[in-house]
Amino acid sequence: MTYSIFEAVGIEIEYMIVDKDSLSVRPLAEKLLTLPDGTIENEIEMGVINWSNELVSHVIEFKLASPVSSFDGLSGEFQKQADIVNKKLEKYYAMLLPGGMHPFMKPDTDTVLWPYGDKTIYNAYDRIFGCKGHGWSNLQSVHINMPFQGDEEFARLHSSIRLVLPLIPAISSSSPVMEGRLTGFSDTRLNVYRHNQAKIPSIAGMIIPEPVFSESEYRDKILSSMYKDIAPYDPEEILQDEWLNSRGAIARFERNAIEIRLIDTQECPKADISICAFVFYLVKAIAEERYAPFSKYKNFATERLADILFKCFEKGGDAEIKDSEFLAFFGIGGEKARAGDAVKSIYEKLSSDCSELSPFNDSLEIILERNLSSRIVSSLGKDFGEKAVLDTWFRLSESLRKGVLFS
Repeated sequence: MTYSIFEAVGIEIEYMIVDKDSLSVRPLAEKLLTLPDGTIENEIEMGVINWSNELVSHVIEFKLASPVSSFDGLSGEFQKQADIVNKKLEKYYAMLLPGGMHPFMKPDTDTVLWPYGDKTIYNAYDRIFGCKGHGWSNLQSVHINMPFQGDEEFARLHSSIRLVLPLIPAISSSSPVMEGRLTGFSDTRLNVYRHNQAKIPSIAGMIIPEPVFSESEYRDKILSSMYKDIAPYDPEEILQDEWLNSRGAIARFERNAIEIRLIDTQECPKADISICAFVFYLVKAIAEERYAPFSKYKNFATERLADILFKCFEKGGDAEIKDSEFLAFFGIGGEKARAGDAVKSIYEKLSSDCSELSPFNDSLEIILERNLSSRIVSSLGKDFGEKAVLDTWFRLSESLRKGVLFS
């Protein structure tokens, strides 16, 4: 079944599997993806939400089995699956850990690549890029899939998403710690992800996708250059598919959707879905020209949007946006603004005439006041050590168990 623009949405959320006592990563995804007859699958059906593997054996992904028409009840559905998995993991003395990155994992020694099924793609990635690194095996994200039909809807959706991407890390950053230390980045996951495939720059581009307005133009300007550049490393053409694209939003023409990939996993599904709803309805408002005519914003320069995005990688809500034209688009005056304040202003105006956001108001008010990265840093305190890291991430795991926001 195909869907028109804003008619449905698909959500995916990734979690790490860790030891209940030490929080060390545990490669136990196979235990969750084993059928009663002993067959290990890459994905199993669990009703509304399916479970699936990722590149590594210590990550499990929950994803909607098919797109849904609203966000109603989604927090509860994802929470239900997290509860089921946590119950199953008890026999292995393990549990799920939320957040965008594991705080002290050492990928070079802790990584176990998924060994089941057709491993051709994973093996090719590992051979070319080396997947025992933070940007490959230590990251958990939330993906939003937004459908479209035809080039006109694609152009409007893609152009609108481009304007929202730079702001996402300001609200969703949840990865300030790597290998036990503060990195200086609010969103370390995205900073390392950005450099994952540096040997072939066209794969990720500037993370913000280029302004393109049709499937043929997208294939010509984005996909074809990636395929050409990776060809010397991939003579069997294993990776020459649209999912090779590592921009922050990628077109999936095989299912007529654009997948937004910049959201760090939060502390619980209630927070994840709240952010997804805000992003979805903000994109919708832009596409419906509530801010400006389509012709006025569709060609916004990639470099300018990327500059804002990279600042938000580092500073999160404290990043300073100095692009007055970008701010003015959202009705924010002045030459500059703090990113967190800009997003709060955007949210206040959007929520006033978007009743669909009202169920998420309480969560979004907490998130927009201080993103999870900021709350984690406060929890760690000054001159923190290993105990503070463990205590903070145990509290994050408790937030997931209880389905409540971290404070």
